[in-house]
Amino acid sequence: MIGYVTLGSNDLPRAFAFYDALMAEVGATRSWESETGVSWGQKRGASLAVMKPFNGEPATVGNGVMVALAMRSKEDVDRIYARAISLGATDEGAAGPRGTGFYAGYFRDLDGNKLCVFVMG
Repeated sequence: MIGYVTLGSNDLPRAFAFYDALMAEVGATRSWESETGVSWGQKRGASLAVMKPFNGEPATVGNGVMVALAMRSKEDVDRIYARAISLGATDEGAAGPRGTGFYAGYFRDLDGNKLCVFVMG
């Protein structure tokens, strides 16, 4: 259903380094790149792109916007959340259970975009 998600950045080299390291942890690689952005993905499925805004205005964080990345296990959630924090992300809710059958960790990337890594079950 979702083809791709795009996040804005005002410091592309810094954002690319962050996402190269983080996406490697989930098995995603660069699927395309240009002077204004990079996209990471896996063989079949949605991709995540980081780009300068097309309109030339500064990138800003959308209030209420969040990208959720599905993981295969609680251990993967813990590992990816910890890796994001080690890369300079800020905590928005440590990895752990959230209600019945939902395990997640929340963080903000270096530009303030909110992400979640989660597993159901």
